[in-house]
Amino acid sequence: MAQDDILARLFPEGHDVRVADGIATGTAPLGDATATVIGIADATPLGVEGALSLAGAVLAAVERGDAAPILVVIDSGSQRMRRRDELLGLNEYLAHLAKSLRLAEARGHPTIGVIHGHSAAGAFIATALATRMLVGVPGANPTVMDLPSVARVTTLPLDRLEALARDTAVFAPGLDNMVAVGAVHRVLDAEAPLGAQLAGLLAEMPDRDDRDRLGAERGGRPKAAEIAARVVEAARDA
Repeated sequence: MAQDDILARLFPEGHDVRVADGIATGTAPLGDATATVIGIADATPLGVEGALSLAGAVLAAVERGDAAPILVVIDSGSQRMRRRDELLGLNEYLAHLAKSLRLAEARGHPTIGVIHGHSAAGAFIATALATRMLVGVPGANPTVMDLPSVARVTTLPLDRLEALARDTAVFAPGLDNMVAVGAVHRVLDAEAPLGAQLAGLLAEMPDRDDRDRLGAERGGRPKAAEIAARVVEAARDA
């Protein structure tokens, strides 16, 4: 779904979100609030300048002190794989963006990600996965790392990884697998008004990131919640 189309469906009453060089920033009505909207459009890879622009918009929202929601709308490539970006330390810029979203959470801003196209790797982690709740639109195609890349990193044969992906959601890309592991809270109903669905999710948003619990309940990530709880318990007893 094109960026203009998704924005029109999310905000039928209008918005002032603008896209420049694939980076979206602006505001829009969401429920009873005016949300800060940031995002990546048109499968744009996320580079140094884009990460700074998005983080700047988030920090400006924090400085206003109104605790309004922050919506992250994503259709991106991966991080921009250019020598210049790598030499400038793109990983640190992506970390800065993710930490900006976490700071917004700590200051009372609910953060919701909406993935409606593609996203992968560092761009996916620093935007969609850095929100408290991530939802998907049918047809979205998120992945942390595609299987050929996993094969290169792990030196495992691609056919072996493909076999694992058929039975184990944590190995597999795609929206359905992201739902199974709890990374995606819900897939929106494409036939119903998207803005109203988002407003409803905002009203029922949990007070913490509960993706580990969702992954356990859905069977896609059965051990993460249990292990995290044991680590917390051990830390408290130390």
